Amino acid sequence: MKKVFFILTMICIINHAFAQKLDYNKSINQWHKSRINDLKMPNGWLNLEGLFWLHKGNNSFGSTKTADCYYPNAAFPALLGNFIYDGDSVTWTNAGANLIDINKVKINSNQTYTVFTSNQQALVMDWKQFSWVVIKREDKVGIRFRNLKAKTLLDFKGIERFPINSAWRIKGRLEQPAQDILMITNVLGQNTATKNAGKFIFEKNGQQFSLDVIDEGGPKLFIVFADQTSGVSTYGAGRFIEISKPDANGNTEIDFNLAYNPPCAFTAFATCPLPPKQNRLSLKIEAGEKNYGHH
Repeated sequence: MKKVFFILTMICIINHAFAQKLDYNKSINQWHKSRINDLKMPNGWLNLEGLFWLHKGNNSFGSTKTADCYYPNAAFPALLGNFIYDGDSVTWTNAGANLIDINKVKINSNQTYTVFTSNQQALVMDWKQFSWVVIKREDKVGIRFRNLKAKTLLDFKGIERFPINSAWRIKGRLEQPAQDILMITNVLGQNTATKNAGKFIFEKNGQQFSLDVIDEGGPKLFIVFADQTSGVSTYGAGRFIEISKPDANGNTEIDFNLAYNPPCAFTAFATCPLPPKQNRLSLKIEAGEKNYGHH
């Protein structure tokens, strides 16, 4: 009788463990599905076809090669209009009969519209399937341009991943930062001061590792990291990952199955942050998203 009870107990334990694994795998796959959907959205990263940095004064915009903001597409007007970058603001004027929408409202052809200032959200501009907005990166102001029918979007088939492995779900602790600011360099070579959330400490293969963490003000904390798969099976400039905020004792966890590619893996028209030197791990993390494209 005791032997039967033991066997039944072991069967229950095995079934419970199997059910937990199924639930865990399902949650990772659901996260990845949501991630793919976000990439394909109108404000996702797959439809970018231009990033035009403005100079002070008038910046012409069109498909003619002499345009300051040159977009080589025969479906686009030779000269759609002009951006005037003056002080800390950018205004727009139409160049002809092709009227654009600003925040989904069609504008008059003979008016000038302020579409960006440093203290207000930039307005979204549209013409047919094309959409663009002014962005600011430190001392640079430019136009982020989208084609909602971009080939990079229409040809997208998904992102290859490593097999889900719960061994890459690792508990750790977040130590309080020694200083409030963490400097992060982006692909433009600009240095940006970010809020330092602390140092995440974890162990793997009997070794201790650490990652500096950024607090962007959201519900989760943000990490830019690279490892020994970077430039081999994963994106060369590193990957992103988010972790939950710690409990009162500093305990939290990292799940590398949720590591994902930065926008620069999908487009040449993004301005991604790069992993700081201390976040380049001497560890081969075969989990999460693999490399995509050739950017």
